[in-house]
Amino acid sequence: MAAFVDSSLDPPVRGYLHHPDNSNNDGLVLTHGAGGNCNAPLLVAVANALAERGVTVLRFDLPFRQQRPSGPPHPGTAARDRAGLKNAVTAMRGIVSGRVFLGGHSYGGRQATMLCAEEPEVASGLLLLSYPLHPPRKPEQLRTQHFPKLKSTALFVHGTRDPFGSIEEMEAALRLIPAKHVLLLMEGAGHDLGFKGKSADEKVPKAVVDAFTQLLAEI
Repeated sequence: MAAFVDSSLDPPVRGYLHHPDNSNNDGLVLTHGAGGNCNAPLLVAVANALAERGVTVLRFDLPFRQQRPSGPPHPGTAARDRAGLKNAVTAMRGIVSGRVFLGGHSYGGRQATMLCAEEPEVASGLLLLSYPLHPPRKPEQLRTQHFPKLKSTALFVHGTRDPFGSIEEMEAALRLIPAKHVLLLMEGAGHDLGFKGKSADEKVPKAVVDAFTQLLAEI
């Protein structure tokens, strides 16, 4: 793992690069949720597990997090965050010769799906950890308007106790997506997928990577 910065792009790309010992030439850009940063333990664990399978991973801070160390993003900065995702993919294409995938936890994953709905050619597929289907206790505020335009193969990883969307709600929402997609359930997990504070469910990264690499093999 090494620090990575590309200031030639606007927004700049800042994060950490996980180089596998035996690369399969594929790359994944992975980012965080509204309340975290690229050092979130879940992201680190998934990045390490994917690197062990040969995938080069860049986990990076979205532009809103580069601007301030804490606090949620403002609605007006979402477009710039998507531009940051696109720039991170551009940076990754300069590192690997194979396919480039895009992923994120919660807010980061939502922005990744929105970017791919707008520009399907950006990434070869998506890894979405705890997609925030709606705000807690507000099931009427669904974040699915762009789903019918999503043409990227996607793995959705979702806890069965996630307040941002029940399994039934997720299953109904994913039927809006015309592209191939898989829903991987994490029994008993909440929005953090078993990574809360210093505790970590070590079964989660393996299950995520197993499902994701299987999906990649089918693309």
